[in-house]
Amino acid sequence: MNTPVLVINCGSSSIKYALIDSDPQAPRLAGIAERLESSEARLKGKNGAGESFTQALPNADHAEALSAILKRLEGRVPGAVGHRIVHGGEHFTQAAMIDDSVIAAIETTAALAPLHNPANLAGIAATRHVFPDLPQVAVFDTAFHQTLPPRAYRYALPEALYTEHGIRRYGFHGTSHAYVSQRAGELSSRGAGGWLTAHLGNGCSTSAIWNNQSLDTSMGLTPLEGLVMGTRSGDVDPGLHAHLHRQLGWSMDEIDNVLNKQSGLLGLSGLTNDMREVEDQALAGHKGAKLALEVFCYRIAKSLAALSCALPRLDGVIFTGGIGENSPIVRRDVLALLPHFHFSLDEVANEATIRGKEGKLDNTDHDGPEVWVIPTDEEGRIAMETRHCVETTK
Repeated sequence: MNTPVLVINCGSSSIKYALIDSDPQAPRLAGIAERLESSEARLKGKNGAGESFTQALPNADHAEALSAILKRLEGRVPGAVGHRIVHGGEHFTQAAMIDDSVIAAIETTAALAPLHNPANLAGIAATRHVFPDLPQVAVFDTAFHQTLPPRAYRYALPEALYTEHGIRRYGFHGTSHAYVSQRAGELSSRGAGGWLTAHLGNGCSTSAIWNNQSLDTSMGLTPLEGLVMGTRSGDVDPGLHAHLHRQLGWSMDEIDNVLNKQSGLLGLSGLTNDMREVEDQALAGHKGAKLALEVFCYRIAKSLAALSCALPRLDGVIFTGGIGENSPIVRRDVLALLPHFHFSLDEVANEATIRGKEGKLDNTDHDGPEVWVIPTDEEGRIAMETRHCVETTK
């Protein structure tokens, strides 16, 4: 399949898109519609000539944003469309050609990813309407983690909750963890081996990966479990829900809203969910921002230490995602909390590795676990899996 793949990545308030050629070195026509359903909604990206553009889309919803995106393809017709789908449950262990049965299966898992799966389905509906004859492929965040053993994915709950209702740990950000761990295996002399990956953005997760297979990960049944995130709480006492209901009279919807949209960096700092602003305010002495940064880094280090139990051998750690790729402070502070792992961070390399740079950050004479920053390419991974799915189902 030599024609380009249109990758659609619909989030809860954004849509990333990329038209990706079969040649990985070819320039991409790509961009993002962000801040959707707000007065500041906009579409920005690069056209075929590599020129940047910004288009205001005040109060646009997902459907309106997709319409604007499709007009930006400059007449180029893709050979297939690849959709990022956050939650595939146990239905999907790999990418799947989209038909009505696949859509129905995605709908059944919408309750497990209420911020994402409905948006993902909106992307499918819009592109199927515009390109009814093109093959469309669903690539699932959860599929990469279907290699977790039962000891990692089962909750200590009554058996029927798993067998009858699918209550288990699934994991997310699979395309990102898969891409960066595979890339580390290509870049490092240690090969595939054992890697701890930290995808750190507005959503955050960690994984333990052995020979390109996920053995454990921080997210669970939903994307709320695990690390502190931009607006998500991450791990809390399961009894918190009952406590808030009994003591404050909050409904489950109110509790869910607080844990998903008002917590994390935003809740701790009282300021923002943007790590750049949190760091600036922490350096200026703001107590809430300092606490947010400390809790954020501590939870990451704690998770990486725990996940190391899944690996036969630890070859290194990989930072990726908007924060992982661009925050020397977070990388330094996380590794400083793991002295017994004998990482050796090169401070100069750490400070210099931002804005999409790929690099090894440990001292060259160090023989302990390596430290890498590898910019994620979820869209590239989705395009690759889309091509493979189309070619193998012809």
